[in-house]
Amino acid sequence: MTECEIDAALIEACQNGDRAAFQTLFETYKDKVYSIAYHFCGNPDMASDATQQAFLKIFVSIKTFRLESELATWIYRIVANTCTDEHRSRRRLIPLGEGLDMRNLMAKGSIESGYYRRELSSAVSQAIATLKPKLRMPILLKYVDDLSYEEIAAVLGCSMGTVASRLNRGHKALATKLAYLRGSLDSGNEDVS
Repeated sequence: MTECEIDAALIEACQNGDRAAFQTLFETYKDKVYSIAYHFCGNPDMASDATQQAFLKIFVSIKTFRLESELATWIYRIVANTCTDEHRSRRRLIPLGEGLDMRNLMAKGSIESGYYRRELSSAVSQAIATLKPKLRMPILLKYVDDLSYEEIAAVLGCSMGTVASRLNRGHKALATKLAYLRGSLDSGNEDVS
């Protein structure tokens, strides 16, 4: 049985009210849904709320799913829309905060370099969280979920050209937001042997 046939059987069972089938669907996609929501919201509580809302929407609207797209694509689209709606309703962004002094974090040794990597990852995550939702979602789908341009276009309901444009604008915005790291990283790399 192929993955498409398994998904079709799972969808049909869910559409017929089979709670075990919906539980299987939930177990299969819960981590991916939460991951998208967390990276979009940047807050575990908000991500949990968005995940719960997304699965509620999936449960309610599964009866109308017609297999015109892949199940995963349909689910990602619901998550993307839920996160965007959540963002609009809360209008909360994580502040980028003060710049980091990367030179002090580039010291030799595994503890320091591990700390540096965590701080750098945190700075990038915070910068992504400040992007507008139309730029943030393609970045997350591309780099967190490793979706292709075609898959992102299907999830977001837009053309691949729009995906490319939004990714390009997102990259430029991130480069601007993270420019303060560039000089620190370059000078910090000279000290590391």
